Amino acid sequence: MPPRLTVAATVLGAPDARALASFYRQLLGWDVKVEEANWVMLKPPGGGTGLSFQTETEYVRPVWPSGPGDQQIMVHLDISTDDLAAAVDWAIGAGAVLADHQPQEDVRVMLDPAGHPFCLF
Repeated sequence: MPPRLTVAATVLGAPDARALASFYRQLLGWDVKVEEANWVMLKPPGGGTGLSFQTETEYVRPVWPSGPGDQQIMVHLDISTDDLAAAVDWAIGAGAVLADHQPQEDVRVMLDPAGHPFCLF
């Protein structure tokens, strides 16, 4: 029988873990559970899988959409909302940027301050 395994968090690398965690804390309204010099963990107030952030000194910002030779996107977050337009405005107010390329009408691709894409839908 296999051991019990649980995904505790998705980890995003960034040039400054604390700065990126601060952005997502404001965006999502989540709580800081662990904060160290190069590591921060956020968790939703009601419990569940969180997000963690790790400082990476050699971090290279991903390119969206990426082409040959560009830094590829390794992961992105899908974030549901009940009001897409309000969520876009909220994300921009927190420090995100609306990506130039938008492949779907009912999804908005946003870029966080470190360049990670996330989708609001």
